[in-house]
Amino acid sequence: MPEADERDDKNFHEDTPAADHGFFLKGSGQYDWGMKNRLARIFRPETGRTVMLAFDHGYFQGPTTGLERVDLNIVPLAPHADALMLTRGILRSSIPATHRGGIVMRASGGPSILKDLSHERIALDMEDAVRMNVHGVAVQVFVGGEHETESVENMTKLVDAGYRYGIPVLGVTAVGRELTRDARYLGLATRICAELGAQVVKTYYCDEGFERVTAGCPVPIVMAGGKKLPEADALEMAYRAVQQGAAGVDMGRNIFQSESPAAMIRAVAAVVHEDMRPEQAYELYRELAQETVPA
Repeated sequence: MPEADERDDKNFHEDTPAADHGFFLKGSGQYDWGMKNRLARIFRPETGRTVMLAFDHGYFQGPTTGLERVDLNIVPLAPHADALMLTRGILRSSIPATHRGGIVMRASGGPSILKDLSHERIALDMEDAVRMNVHGVAVQVFVGGEHETESVENMTKLVDAGYRYGIPVLGVTAVGRELTRDARYLGLATRICAELGAQVVKTYYCDEGFERVTAGCPVPIVMAGGKKLPEADALEMAYRAVQQGAAGVDMGRNIFQSESPAAMIRAVAAVVHEDMRPEQAYELYRELAQETVPA
């Protein structure tokens, strides 16, 4: 059995961008046309980044605060997001078919918050994803968890199906309470997802070494929003993540649980796509919050 590589003198060449092979998105230049077209619906070609609005929380924890009525709380925010991350039940029941933005659909599930969340299965047939014209599917990967192997297998099966239909897979690195969200762990989890075929990886931000995590992953990393933070702190985290190599953010609670969700998603977009500094973005948020009625 090979020994674990625990050396700390790795050279990720953080200052040297990865070759794009003729396509704007990291690691994506050699995919088929359909998959690249779908990725261009999730990520803005002008910036190579995305603001994803995640509201798939109900698939394991029911009516989350802020998501009691998706039709009232989320649909008004949808035009401000580059992509929506949601379940197929919500897409069919609550999102207007006239929506023009990207769609990333939750494809794994099974246990609720009453059970072991890592014991997921594939919960979506890729043909149904095609039927709904989605632009990507998302699957949870529990590196270091009890059901690590099963969750990795879930992802690889979806990757195979995704290549058949031209649909990219977002590998979501899930971190249990017993695991440390440091650069060593996040670097391990994101690299495993990319090595086994995920076209995009979603992971958490860490205060030290995040630029090594993004540099060491050959496909785009999207930062997970995580727990609800004060708006200024959430904007600071988003800014640091994209400046350190993230290809955008996938935020949920930090947007839909904000006092002014519409103002917050627009401020986040300014950080992600315009490199607006967090203190300026927070002032923008406050100005917009005074002008808009909370969604």
